[in-house]
Amino acid sequence: MEKIQATAVEVNGKGVLLRGPSGSGKSDLAVRLIDRGARLIADDYVVAEPNADAASLAPPEAIAGMLEIRGTGLVKMEYARDVPLRLVVDLVPIKEIERMPEPGEISICGAPVPVIKLNPFHASAPIILEMELAAIDGDLEVVR
Repeated sequence: MEKIQATAVEVNGKGVLLRGPSGSGKSDLAVRLIDRGARLIADDYVVAEPNADAASLAPPEAIAGMLEIRGTGLVKMEYARDVPLRLVVDLVPIKEIERMPEPGEISICGAPVPVIKLNPFHASAPIILEMELAAIDGDLEVVR
């Protein structure tokens, strides 16, 4: 089991980890994804456990169903658990994102996971994230 400092959402049955320091936009992007139909897994910390050929994501019990919205406070909402991890998103300023990046990958719970960099504050960030998931599943061709 790994405890990961990140926010996690479930997008069409696929787990996505949003990583970055405090104030980097993790919860902001999560809120916009939830508005598009995603479900919260966990905010702030996520539990990852090995499961078949992918890590499975769940919230720590103490914070299950809670999302911190800057300027509002903690909100309670429905949440998902035991969602297979399919993508890690490192939230960075736009200047740190290459125009044509090589695919990246990291290991979580011994399983390889694609990783991308994304600026969470761009209006297109939720759509780009969904397109990355479609590319991972082979539903969208990305020419690199």
